[in-house]
Amino acid sequence: MRTRTSIRSGLLGAAVVLALAGCGGGEGDDDGGDNPPAEVSETRAEDEGTVLDNPFEKPELVLTDTEGQPYDLVAETAGKPTLLYFGYTNCPDICPLTMGNIAVAASGLTPEQREELRVVFVTSDPERDTPESLGPWLDSLDPEFIGLTGDFDQIQTAARSVGVAIEPSVEEEDGSIVSTHGTQVVAFLPDDDLGHVLYLEGVTAETFERDLPKLIEGELP
Repeated sequence: MRTRTSIRSGLLGAAVVLALAGCGGGEGDDDGGDNPPAEVSETRAEDEGTVLDNPFEKPELVLTDTEGQPYDLVAETAGKPTLLYFGYTNCPDICPLTMGNIAVAASGLTPEQREELRVVFVTSDPERDTPESLGPWLDSLDPEFIGLTGDFDQIQTAARSVGVAIEPSVEEEDGSIVSTHGTQVVAFLPDDDLGHVLYLEGVTAETFERDLPKLIEGELP
């Protein structure tokens, strides 16, 4: 089953209802407030990717990788199947689950397929997610995952360009840190470097296992 829907980049508000997740860091984690649930399509199955009628352009984003080196997203992933996700390492649930599901799926690829795939995790909490802390967190999931950190405003602008809302982290009265971020994974195909498929919260490892070989070949799931 494949659901098609039309989503235009940069429209945050009436035209697009985004999936948001509020994650706390420590005791008394908050659920992120009264953010609306995802409403990409009423008929979309939770465990299916959504093929977009209007694909996203890849964000022009230059950040710092886990080795402390500049990483140009457009240049480094040109012609490569790429999964892009915005989240943070102190997220207690959604981020590790999403990245873990991708890691499980990637582990089943052939060496040739895995060499082609780029999985890019851009932190929504750059103040705490330094290269030194981001690297070990991603390595525990998949050493091939790419982690990026840097200026929050630049990250937020890039996220918005692909329909993902993120907000600055805030400290609650109990001392916990809450970061609100969209839960979408955007899949860019290698032939045109456009984001054709959107995966929302609820997509399973089995979905990624099924879809990744197709995405790597430049095919829609």
